[in-house]
Amino acid sequence: MENVIEPFFYIAVLIFSVVIHEVSHGFVALALGDRTAKYAGRLTLNPIPHLDLFGSILLPALLIITQSPFLIGWAKPVPYNPYNLRNKRWGPAWVGAAGPLANLSLSLVFGLAIRFLPSTLGIFPGAFLMNFMSIASSIVFINVMLAVFNLVPIPPLDGSKVLFSVLPYQWRGVEAFLEQYGFMILLFFIFFFSHWLLPIVLLLFRLITGGYPF
Repeated sequence: MENVIEPFFYIAVLIFSVVIHEVSHGFVALALGDRTAKYAGRLTLNPIPHLDLFGSILLPALLIITQSPFLIGWAKPVPYNPYNLRNKRWGPAWVGAAGPLANLSLSLVFGLAIRFLPSTLGIFPGAFLMNFMSIASSIVFINVMLAVFNLVPIPPLDGSKVLFSVLPYQWRGVEAFLEQYGFMILLFFIFFFSHWLLPIVLLLFRLITGGYPF
């Protein structure tokens, strides 16, 4: 039964994490002067408005079934209008970086819990402590994966928004090419090269928690 429930648990954690990720984009855009996400009803932790059938459910399920070492996914992008941002040059980069930073913040919260709570939870049964550590470890691992993955500079990932903010004007052809073919490049990257990100994820996990996942 545990092996049957486990994939659904990972997908649930992933959905929770990508919703936090997307809502963070919307709140930073709002703080920088754009109310598009607010008017679209996307500043909510209710997962329903955020779910993307392929990115939130089908792709994670496929990666779990194929025993991929890397579990990633996404929600529907929170809409925002860069022309409404007070800082037209760096505003899009801050909005883009907000999602990965939110995931890293979640990782830090649960990672610190892994480091310091076992000594205070010693009064609880060992099974409770083991379950808590397993759940917290999964949350840290998935959120570190999301942060690292989303910083890859391929549209529509957040790393592309940061990249486009720092690209000199004469390189705008690169931006146009990536915007046009980004999704196909992204799928190719996921299935053939995403495992290259795993050492980075494991390093960050160990730095945050002091140990190895699972």
